[in-house]
Amino acid sequence: MLRVRPLHFTSNIESWERLLTALGLVLTEGDGGFRVYDAGAGRLAVHEVPGGAAEDGTTALAVEVGDLAEFARRTNLAAQEEGTTPAELVTVDHGDACRITAPDGFSFLADKAAAGTEGGGADPALAVVGVWFTEDADAAARTLRHIGARPRPVPDNDETADFTAKNGGILLVRPATGPSRSGLGFEYDGALEPLRDRLASAGFQVSLTEEAFGSTLHVANPDATGDDAPPVPATVWISRHLPMG
Repeated sequence: MLRVRPLHFTSNIESWERLLTALGLVLTEGDGGFRVYDAGAGRLAVHEVPGGAAEDGTTALAVEVGDLAEFARRTNLAAQEEGTTPAELVTVDHGDACRITAPDGFSFLADKAAAGTEGGGADPALAVVGVWFTEDADAAARTLRHIGARPRPVPDNDETADFTAKNGGILLVRPATGPSRSGLGFEYDGALEPLRDRLASAGFQVSLTEEAFGSTLHVANPDATGDDAPPVPATVWISRHLPMG
């Protein structure tokens, strides 16, 4: 199995609770400083940190798998032709995991999925999106193929790459300058206007923009408020899913 489950760090966890609930995610694990929310496709983990912490407002790319050892074996087997072994079983502060390291030096964790935690009631049209920004988009895309992510068509023949995970969620590769990093967004399989109205009714500042390849909602980022807010994107985005022919 493979499921997208980024980890977002914030000093505004209650504000994120309100936003995620309004978006249509449901809480399935935790109720304090660490919480996991289910969307219709994919999950998002939220970890509370003190204001001013280096991680505040950042997102770590991460996935969930069924069996760590088998996931590592299959990933390394898929990468064998390139002469690389990107998957390594590790022990981290929260337990056993598998670390995936790409040629650009970027790494992310695969954690074992907790049994029986799938939550009902999430908006089935909403998907969690993990984004990988990198100067080496081709290598990042190959790495995601190695872990079993499924490529999907993109609207233009450029350096971008889109993937879906078998058990939910979306992974995007986007070219960018500077050190590789991760980002967070959402995708909606339906009209955005009702979702915009739902967010506005919940008290969020939200706008709808028309872009080259579809519509996108922009919601005020809970981490970008206040004079001491960390340097983070001003908005959280939700793109409309438009299947490619």
